[in-house]
Amino acid sequence: MPLKTTRFDILDHLKTPEERIAYLDAAFEEGDPAFITVALGDIARSVGMTTVAKQAGVTREALYKALGPEGDPKLTTLLGVAKALGIKLTAAPAVARPNRRAERGARRGSAKVDAASSEVGKRLRGH
Repeated sequence: MPLKTTRFDILDHLKTPEERIAYLDAAFEEGDPAFITVALGDIARSVGMTTVAKQAGVTREALYKALGPEGDPKLTTLLGVAKALGIKLTAAPAVARPNRRAERGARRGSAKVDAASSEVGKRLRGH
């Protein structure tokens, strides 16, 4: 007996604002600009491209092009789409990745790394 499968459609999973935000957040976490663009397109389609385009101040065709697989939306388009979707884009510090060079230098007893770090710290603090 053959296994019955159904076609996956992301739009089935983007029915609520919470689902849309979770999807976009996952795209940003991934960090791939193409994925973020496609995710925004999926979310716009779940709301309605004509509605989103009108509220974003672009044509529907331009929105499809900007948010399609080959799209690379301008910042103004991105901000307009976010506003139309009721999404607030914010910035947060990235999780600090360990500085492997500094760790290796410190293990070797390198005074240069400590001195450089100290100098950079002074400059950042305005001393």
